[in-house]
Amino acid sequence: MAHPAQLGFQDAASPVMEELLYFHDHALMIVFLISTLVLYIIVAMVSTKLTNLYILDSQVVEIIWTVLPAIILVLIALPSLRILYLMDEVNDPHLTIKAMGHQWFWSYEYTDYDEIEFDSYMLPEYELYPGEFRLLEVDLRMMVPVEAPTRMLISAEDVLHSWAVPSLGVKMDAVPGRLNQAAFVAPRAGVYFGQCSEICGANHSFMPIVVEVVPIEGFEDWLDTGFTIISLMSC
Repeated sequence: MAHPAQLGFQDAASPVMEELLYFHDHALMIVFLISTLVLYIIVAMVSTKLTNLYILDSQVVEIIWTVLPAIILVLIALPSLRILYLMDEVNDPHLTIKAMGHQWFWSYEYTDYDEIEFDSYMLPEYELYPGEFRLLEVDLRMMVPVEAPTRMLISAEDVLHSWAVPSLGVKMDAVPGRLNQAAFVAPRAGVYFGQCSEICGANHSFMPIVVEVVPIEGFEDWLDTGFTIISLMSC
């Protein structure tokens, strides 16, 4: 999750997010090098007293500032395309979950299991236990097993929403009438927080997302016992 005064990304909790962090560092280093070179050229041109009024163009300079940016773009594009393909790749998911955005809560449906469907609302402050996070905790978390490729089917019922969990490297728009797809794998157990990332109305900031990753045994126990509790609560 995010921390106060945090300047960088959240710690990666999935292979895709690790690749995104590596690409960010790679692109940022290129940006620093370009900025340093441009600043040096500007300072050198402003501060020098050497002028030549008879040179109108330079073929060498033209070639350099055409070829060099093309090479830099290739160095950025290749890893970017690789990550895009990795994010779109969904091979034999172990679990498929449909997330529907509403004003202002999320509903989840486990399509591989019959009748496992529930709504997830943000907990108000007076219901929080010590150590729980304000504006981030929900009454019913989305549960997934460790190391299980999970496919998310994301849509909305009313207006535009966005299902985003930064530490898992997932961010997908929820569009009414359209079914978008995303995927993630969580290699270790934990609780990962996210929020709707599309301004969807007055309570946009009050529809958090909580993904709890548990061992397969804990997930099976949740299917057997936790869903019974969910059904009783919904009744």
